[in-house]
Amino acid sequence: MKAVKIIDRKQVRPTDAYIEDNMEPKTIAFSTITVVQQMMDVDANIAGNVHGGSIMKLVDNTACMVGMRHTGGNAVTASLDRLDFHSPVYVGDILRIKTSVNYVGSTSMEIGARIEAEAVLTGEVRHTASAYLTFVSLDPEGKPRHIPQIICETDRERERFAAALKRKEKRFEARQEVKDRAEAKHPQTEKSA
Repeated sequence: MKAVKIIDRKQVRPTDAYIEDNMEPKTIAFSTITVVQQMMDVDANIAGNVHGGSIMKLVDNTACMVGMRHTGGNAVTASLDRLDFHSPVYVGDILRIKTSVNYVGSTSMEIGARIEAEAVLTGEVRHTASAYLTFVSLDPEGKPRHIPQIICETDRERERFAAALKRKEKRFEARQEVKDRAEAKHPQTEKSA
């Protein structure tokens, strides 16, 4: 019987020196990833279409790869904006997930995903969904860390950056509204001395 070697997770994480050396701004193209996968029976829901959760997992995994490539370190999902399916994905379709960084703050970034399904026999391509995910970069101890800025090289990239900034502001306002409602519903009582 072979002994199983236990690997310390810190051994496979980038060192602080590596992270600090990779803070130069990066182009959007540097971290852009497209994942292509044929959808199989195992991905089907009870209706016989591809389960939305299977697609969501692929989107999250692909966006994570973009975040890690851009930051040179660990990146985790903080939020996923709406994911509305415009058309179904069928078993046998080729699913194409195109992901790239849209906006970078100090420790977080928005990653956009465009999901397309291609009928393998006819070549028909359908825009299935789009999503915006927020990822936070973490240092080896699991704390948020600063990340490289992005370089927008095209007008389209600058437009996506501006739109992402507006979405970030709306997310902040929505979080503040929820916080304000919670505080109004459960006001903190002053502690008596």
